[in-house]
Amino acid sequence: MRVNLAFGLGVLLLFASPCFGRQVDSSSSGLTNAAAQTLHEFEGKYQSATRLQATFLERYRENGRLVRVESGDAYFLRPGKMRWDYQAPEKNTFVVDGKYVWFYAPGDHTATRMPVKQSEDWRTPLALLTSHMKLSRLCSKIAVAQAQKPEQPGDFLYSCTLRGGGGGEASSTKPALFELSSQGELSRIVIPQEGGIELEFSFAGWHWDPVLDKAIFQFTPPPNAVIVNGLLPEAPGLRQ
Repeated sequence: MRVNLAFGLGVLLLFASPCFGRQVDSSSSGLTNAAAQTLHEFEGKYQSATRLQATFLERYRENGRLVRVESGDAYFLRPGKMRWDYQAPEKNTFVVDGKYVWFYAPGDHTATRMPVKQSEDWRTPLALLTSHMKLSRLCSKIAVAQAQKPEQPGDFLYSCTLRGGGGGEASSTKPALFELSSQGELSRIVIPQEGGIELEFSFAGWHWDPVLDKAIFQFTPPPNAVIVNGLLPEAPGLRQ
């Protein structure tokens, strides 16, 4: 069964959108001055960048049990392009080139392709959110998380109550969590899903407007690769 993380993972690149921060008001959101200030510092770092780069560590859990850990490098280009190079425990490549979503697994020489508009894969909203989706379209409420503490001392941990698919009432899914460093950098995001599933990303080494060859946001299948048109592989943790 596929894991639909569309709205949860949409939070991730929303934080790279210029719309973030202007939608947050400390009085209406119940944020402390320090928490609100960190959000605005975060906005100042990310809002003007057209290119982003970071390393990531991804953890996939089921009912509290750690099923899989993956790591690699991620690159983002506005509007609507990104690349995830998984390095460990195995090399895989995920690319959104603006027209197609690609997933390439060198181990089985297979490249899966799907038009962006048809894909329901959990990473696709990240590409859509590079085109300035407003925070109010995704979160009905942002607050400092009370039940959990940030992973790193000095960080702020926030909760985002996700809206339903149409941007209306809040989703029944538990709030997503995102952690910002004291310097206003996105360091972690946790996406809980129904059925006891939880996906967590930790980020480090953010670069704003690094020199990136636009060719990395294009995918050319190797000569020996089999191209499959259809559904993308299962969510991380289910890939074997």
